[in-house]
Amino acid sequence: MDTNNSFVNLLNTQCSVDLESREPAWFNSPCGGSQAADESAVKERRKWSPKEDKILIGAWLNTSKDPVVGNEQKAAAFWKRIQDYYNSSPLLVGTVPRELVQCKQRWSRINDQVCKFVGCYDAALRDHRSGQNDDDLMKAALDIFYNDYGLKFSLDHAWRELRHDSKWSSTFVAKENVKDKRKQVPEDVHTEEAECRPIGVKAAKSSNKKKKSGKEDELTRLQALLEIKEKMSKHKLLDRLLGKKEPLSEMETSLILKLMAEML
Repeated sequence: MDTNNSFVNLLNTQCSVDLESREPAWFNSPCGGSQAADESAVKERRKWSPKEDKILIGAWLNTSKDPVVGNEQKAAAFWKRIQDYYNSSPLLVGTVPRELVQCKQRWSRINDQVCKFVGCYDAALRDHRSGQNDDDLMKAALDIFYNDYGLKFSLDHAWRELRHDSKWSSTFVAKENVKDKRKQVPEDVHTEEAECRPIGVKAAKSSNKKKKSGKEDELTRLQALLEIKEKMSKHKLLDRLLGKKEPLSEMETSLILKLMAEML
């Protein structure tokens, strides 16, 4: 009899369980259930929007490239600066601030996925055909990513923010540039051959005549310019002497007469 009473008392002290509830038993349990629910609410997982991703990317780039602090930042201080930068964005006014761990984990995922997609985009560039536009190239890269990793790439907005940075930029050289370089090689060879080939006697004489005539023309033009400058300087000197209010000396008077005679 005593054993039966003890068993009944033990059952009464246990927490009741709602079998139809979708939540775990400890959420509905009166024995410490409220405390577990509070902790779950604090750690509730919130999805990141594309706008939040872009702000986080900007925070990481600005913090990592800070010329004042540079690469000498410790990990904790580095991510604290990123968290503060992110939470202080005016575009996030009215939203719940993100924790440091949340920012770090989200950046780790962005960096990993974008680095993988850069490789897929390079592979699509290698298979790029004439007539395909940027949309076709993007679709091909997305297909390669799905085939390689078994999931869809959903961070194209993050890739567009990072693609122009050296760490995530494409390393593939376009086919058009290679073709242009190949075309330029024969032209350079022909040019070198033409320069090495000796010219004939008649061609040499004619080229010398052209050089002499060209030099004579240059000398004639230079002499004409010098004469014009000399006349202009004489005109200025004559105007300055004639414009003097003080009486002229004999030297100045004779200089005026000489300049006027030369200009006639």
